[in-house]
Amino acid sequence: MTKPNVTGFFDEATNTISYVVADPETKVCAVVDSLLDFDQASGRTKTDSADKMIAFVREQGLTCEWIIDTHVHADHLTAAPHIQRELGGKTGIGAHISTVQKVFARIFNEGQSFHTDGSQFDHLFQDGETYKIGNLEARAIHTPGHTPACMSHLIGDALFVGDTIFMPDFGTARCDFPGGDAGTLYDSIQKLFALPGETRVFLCHDYKAPGRNEYVWETTIAAEKQANIHVKSGTSRDEFIKMRTTRDATLAMPKLILPSVQINMRAGDLPEPEDNGQRYMKIPINAL
Repeated sequence: MTKPNVTGFFDEATNTISYVVADPETKVCAVVDSLLDFDQASGRTKTDSADKMIAFVREQGLTCEWIIDTHVHADHLTAAPHIQRELGGKTGIGAHISTVQKVFARIFNEGQSFHTDGSQFDHLFQDGETYKIGNLEARAIHTPGHTPACMSHLIGDALFVGDTIFMPDFGTARCDFPGGDAGTLYDSIQKLFALPGETRVFLCHDYKAPGRNEYVWETTIAAEKQANIHVKSGTSRDEFIKMRTTRDATLAMPKLILPSVQINMRAGDLPEPEDNGQRYMKIPINAL
């Protein structure tokens, strides 16, 4: 099995890790879970974080074939359109994006011009679908629970799990967003735990668990099964559901959920300008 070169780019403002995943033989790469900088107070966007990834791809002489989002993020905006303009490649997300779009189209009262069929993306990954990044064999694995559209990607020996699980000392994703479900997340994690123990696991977020001084975003399936504080081997489905439901009831909504989902369900495109030429995001009152 060809082992991909994986380079992470950490954004401390959102605790997000974006990745460039490259085939060392062909120099073909994918960008996973990119980030558009967004200042909510001013409503300004910047491309600084994405530009660092773009510069890296160019410096390494890589060709971008895929721009993948593991799910519709609720804590940061995707930079997929900017990266595609600069590097090319196809945008992709899980096929169940349509479920998320339908839910949030109602919340944001989107008009008929907003399509809820995932057509904003170049490709919709099906569960179990195989594809290639250069000579790297890749497989999409539907892992819902955090959201209905969450898709993990196994690229060579490297697994990109989005928000499904975190470092073993931090646990698992919340399940209280629209369409989320704790039992479904448990089942999804068991699918991942069936992979070889040496599989490298790359996370979309790290928050430095209590007592840990450094950010970390790489682990293994074996380490997760042995030590994940929420769902290690031997944890029953009922135990997990009770823990996750109780914990989620204490959590505040992510501070960027409304702008993030509004943009990310559009594959990163901003809303169309209104008659004054200005683009606007909606803030629904008491909707979540």
